[in-house]
Order: sequence, then C-alpha cells, then structure tokens
Amino acid sequence: MNFSYSGVDYVITSMYSVLDDAWYLELAVSADQRHVATAIVPDEDPRREPVVRFHPGGAPLSLPYAVMRWFLDRVEAEVRSSRAWMELRPELVAVIHALRQEHLGIIDDEDFTAVLAEVRASVPEADLPIVLAAAFERRPDGSSVREAQD
Repeated sequence: MNFSYSGVDYVITSMYSVLDDAWYLELAVSADQRHVATAIVPDEDPRREPVVRFHPGGAPLSLPYAVMRWFLDRVEAEVRSSRAWMELRPELVAVIHALRQEHLGIIDDEDFTAVLAEVRASVPEADLPIVLAAAFERRPDGSSVREAQD
C-alpha cells in the first residue's frame, strides 16, 4: 500500500506473526526503505492491546500529519477487523476466545455440526451468528462469512 506526499513515497507493509498471534503493519519511506513505525495488532488475546512503536534510528525524520493519519487510519481498520469481537459482552468474548484457542480459527465441515451444538448450548441463539463469525468466519448454516463479502 503506497502513499505519496510532497514528493516522498511512503509504504505500508502488512504481515501476520503466528508466534505473536498479531498483525504487524510497518510504515517506511519507500526511496531508502527507512523504517519509521510498526503497529502491532494482536488478534487472539483480548488482554493484549494494539501498540505503535516508532523507530527513530539514524537522522531525525519529520513525518507529515497526512502520512501519519494515513498510517493510523490503516491501523484502525486492522484493529476493527481483527478485534471487533473483543468489544462484545464479556461472556461472548470468553466463548470466542476459547473456541479460537481450541480450534485455531479453523473447523472442518465434518466437525462443524458437533461444535455448533456445543456453542448453541453455551450462548443465546441470537448471539450464535456473531460467535460463529468471530471464531470460525462461518454462519450457523456452515457457510463462510467471506463468501458473502466477495
């Protein structure tokens, strides 16, 4: 993802760290690959908060407001998409977190019916779509949430 401002090109790269269970978004100056900041957005543990780290190594760098705003807007979008489920009621967060830990966010079609029954026993029916989408990106009928978005 690139952004030009006053003749300087900036780039954001995004990667997932399995070891950290977090998304890393890195802001750099394109021309010299100068690393400016890293946002870390944990997506598994509700107790861990997103953070931004700055890398001032080398000569001082004045970062234009528009560039910082662009970077933070992208970080905010990642926080929303990765952590939205953490804003639900505490009892739902606990269920989703447990499911994500147990199944690592993936569930086979043949196991879905059994897990669905377990989830139905622990959450109200009205919350079922939210819990299944957050834990497995699936609907109660087993279809993918992403298929509807594409």
